Amino acid sequence: MFSLAANRSTLAMTVWPVAGDDRPAARVARHAVLAVIGSLLLWASAKVHVPFYPVPMTMQTFVILALGMAYGWRLGAATVLLYLAEGVLGLPVFSGTPEKGLGLVYMAGSTGGYLFGFILAAAACGWLAERGWGRSMVTTGVAMIIGNILIYIPGLLWLGTLFGWDKPILAWGLTPFILGDVAKVALAVAVLPLAWRFATPRR
Repeated sequence: MFSLAANRSTLAMTVWPVAGDDRPAARVARHAVLAVIGSLLLWASAKVHVPFYPVPMTMQTFVILALGMAYGWRLGAATVLLYLAEGVLGLPVFSGTPEKGLGLVYMAGSTGGYLFGFILAAAACGWLAERGWGRSMVTTGVAMIIGNILIYIPGLLWLGTLFGWDKPILAWGLTPFILGDVAKVALAVAVLPLAWRFATPRR
């Protein structure tokens, strides 16, 4: 159930097989289109605030982790890097932009560590997905929890570095979001294995 050995096809490759997939040009074209689509989904998910307790939540971490699980580690990480590059260029792709600043000014602020964690989380979830995680409810849930941890570790470390460890760092950057993350993990557990069921050809 928790195999880390054999590589397997990703959900994106299964849903969108490309004729001549052994040719580099075909793979690059598909990856470019998927990366752009993924970056647009990340942009949209950062802007939609869902009423929740104790704080409103965005769906961005769900999209980060789900993209990793669907794309695999290379394309998942590349998609997040494209999204961050859009932010570096000053596009208002992040939550709270342009009101809270743009570009590197925003990225060096309190959310900077979480943005770096996005790369780690997408890569880790993608690596696990390439080994069959994401096809069952249990492995999907475990992978999403690992991804969330990899977002929070650099996020909290950066908050502590910016504001000082004498401040209530956990109360600022962790505890208000736990219930929302639990809900997003539950959504992934329901959606991703179901997507695999529909994507896999029946024999």
